[in-house]
Amino acid sequence: MEIRLASAKIKKICSSEKEMIKAVGADCAKKLKQRLVELEAAPNMTDIPAHARCHPLFGKRKGQYAVYLVHPYRLIFEPDCDPLPCKTDGGLDLSKVNKILVKRIIDYH
Repeated sequence: MEIRLASAKIKKICSSEKEMIKAVGADCAKKLKQRLVELEAAPNMTDIPAHARCHPLFGKRKGQYAVYLVHPYRLIFEPDCDPLPCKTDGGLDLSKVNKILVKRIIDYH
């Protein structure tokens, strides 16, 4: 998938291992690098590896998704398609989402 980074802060964190470690610690930085590689390698959202535990978010984060890093951190992203590909039932067709926008790396718990 194509990955865009939503802010200068996210770009800085994801730009180097040193910045990742500074922002989230060594263990989480290692997992963040792994997740970014996995997301980029996946042709679409249905091909994100199951061990990443990709899941939709709700409430004020509706429309966004998260993958696990090191507890409690999550990588938050949203589909970056215009228009969003929808199924006939109105739900998002994840098999057609091949671009994402990384929004944050946070503990939202």
